[in-house]
Amino acid sequence: MTRSLSPRAAPGGVIEPRAAIGGVIETDVSARLDRLPWGRFHTLVVLALGITWVLDGLEVTLAGALAGALKASPTLRFSNAEIGLATSSYLAGAVLGAVGFGWLTDRLGRKKLFFITLAVYLAATAATGLSWNLWSFCLFRFLTGAGIGGEYTAINSTIQELIPARARGWTDLVINGSFWLGAVLGAGTSLIVLDPALFGPDTGWRVAFGLGAFLGLVILFLRTWIPESPRWLMTHGRHEEAEALVAGIEARFRAEGHALSDGPFAKARLRQRSHTPLAEVLSALKAYRQRAWVGLALMSAQAFFYNAIFFTYALILIDFYQVPADGVGWYILPFAAGNFFGPVLLGRLFDTVGRKPMIALTYGMSGVLLALSGFAFQQEIVTATTLTLCWMAVFFFASAAASSAYLTVSEVFPLEIRALAIALFYAVGTSVGAVGPALFGVLIEGHSRTAIFGGYLLASVLMIAAGAVAGIWGVAAERKSLEDVARPLAATE
Repeated sequence: MTRSLSPRAAPGGVIEPRAAIGGVIETDVSARLDRLPWGRFHTLVVLALGITWVLDGLEVTLAGALAGALKASPTLRFSNAEIGLATSSYLAGAVLGAVGFGWLTDRLGRKKLFFITLAVYLAATAATGLSWNLWSFCLFRFLTGAGIGGEYTAINSTIQELIPARARGWTDLVINGSFWLGAVLGAGTSLIVLDPALFGPDTGWRVAFGLGAFLGLVILFLRTWIPESPRWLMTHGRHEEAEALVAGIEARFRAEGHALSDGPFAKARLRQRSHTPLAEVLSALKAYRQRAWVGLALMSAQAFFYNAIFFTYALILIDFYQVPADGVGWYILPFAAGNFFGPVLLGRLFDTVGRKPMIALTYGMSGVLLALSGFAFQQEIVTATTLTLCWMAVFFFASAAASSAYLTVSEVFPLEIRALAIALFYAVGTSVGAVGPALFGVLIEGHSRTAIFGGYLLASVLMIAAGAVAGIWGVAAERKSLEDVARPLAATE
C-alpha cells in the first residue's frame, strides 16, 4: 500500500490542519472504506492479523497433547493437578490480558497494541520452552495467555474497522474459525515431538513451544505494514492521518486496476477526543444493555460448550475407548477439520441470509446434534471413530456459532468502546467456560456414561437457549456500516 503520513491536501492546495481535541470534524472516511471492493489489501490484512487464532489453536491443542510429556519430563515431572494448575494459569492470563489490553487498545490505538500483545506472546511462549519448574512454567503460561487475550481484542477491533461492511460477517467467521488450523498444526506437531525416536522426554515439549515463538516472529514481520485503523484515528484528534491513510489505500486499489467511485459519500460529524473516560464507557454499556445481554448469552454458552467437550475429548477417548495417549492427535485432526470448514462454508450466509437467523440456526443445530451424539455415546452405539464423525457434524455448526459470538460483540457497540467490549465479553465467556472442563472432569472420573450424557444435555440446552435469545433480541447488522449499527460516542449533530 502506498501510504503517506502527511496531511491530506484540501482542494485549494492548502494542507488541512490537525483537528483540535474538542473540535468537530466532518468526515467520509467510513463510507469510503466500506465502498471498496475486496482487494489484495484486505487479503493481506486477514492473513497478517487473522493468524492470531492459529496461534491460539496451537497453544490450546499443545497444552492438552503435551500433558503426558510434561508428566514424563525428567525436569518437571508434573502431576495431573499441576497440569490443571498450568491450564488455569493460561486461562487466567487470557482473561486479565483481554481486559487490560482491551482498555489500552481503545485508549492508545489498535496498531500499537497488536504489536505489544504479539511481543508478549512471543517472549512468553519462548520462555515456556525454557521452564525449569512448576512455578516458572505457570508464570510463562500466564503471560502467554495474557498476550493471546490481548490479541483477541486488538485484532478483532482492527479487522472489523478495515473490512467492508458487505464482507464483514464472512471474514470475521473465517478468521475466528482459523483457530482450528492451529489445532491441526498443534495435533500434527504433537505427533512429531512426542515421537521418542526423534526427541528425548525432556526435549520434545520444549521444541513444541519454540515453534510457537518462531511463528510469532514471522507474524511480527507481516504486521509491520498494517496501518492504524482510520476509524480510530478520526475520533482521536488525528483526522488528517485517517484521511491520508484512506487516500493511500484508494490509490493502491486504483493502481491495481479497480474503478472506484468519487462520491459524494455520506459524512459524519465527530467531536475529537484523546480518549473515552471510563464513566462514559460504563454509561454506554448500560445504554446498550440489551445487546450486552445477548453478547453474554452467546459468549458464555459457546465457551462452556467448547471447553466442556474439547478439553475433555482426549479423556473420553482414553478412558472409554482405550485410545493410547500418543494417538489422540489422529482423532483431533478430523475433529478440527469440521470446525474449520463450518465457518468457511456457512460464513457467507451471515452476510446474505442475515445475522439473527443464522446465529439462531447454528446455535440451535449445535445443541440438537450434541444431544443426539451424547445419546449415542450413552447407549454405547458409537466407536471412537464414529464418535469423532459425530463431533465433526456437531462442530461444523458449533464453530460457526462460536465465531458469530465474537462477530456479534465486536460490531454492535460504539467504536470508542469496541475493544474493551470484546475484552469484557471474552473474559466473562472464558470464566464461564472454565467451569466446563472441571465439571466434565468429575463426570468422566466417575465413569458413568449417563452422567456424562447429562453434562452434554446441559451444554445443549445452553446453546439452544442462546440461539433463541439472539434470534429474538439480536441485531441485524449484516451489510451495514459499523457507524449505522452503533453510533459513535463522538458523533454530534
